[in-house]
Amino acid sequence: MFKSINSNQGELITIYFEGKTLNVPKDYNVATALLWAGVCDFRETTLNNMKRGPYCMMGVCFDCLININGMDNQQSCTIQVSDGMKIKRQVINSSGKK
Repeated sequence: MFKSINSNQGELITIYFEGKTLNVPKDYNVATALLWAGVCDFRETTLNNMKRGPYCMMGVCFDCLININGMDNQQSCTIQVSDGMKIKRQVINSSGKK
């Protein structure tokens, strides 16, 4: 789905997505790094559990909300990856609670 047009990706760092180790370019934001690694769904909607992922990639639409280092509602397209970052899909049930 996502392919970088930059063939020189630079230095890689290690992040963890739901316990899986991913080596991603250090200059990517979280959304770009996850897409680059093949992760497309970041959360589910509260009404019908439809999978959602990055859409605008500039912090406007909130479709890329994700849990980063234990904190929900992080806009992954606006946060740069950092070595050792722990990332999980954001899961909220239909009542709006985790």
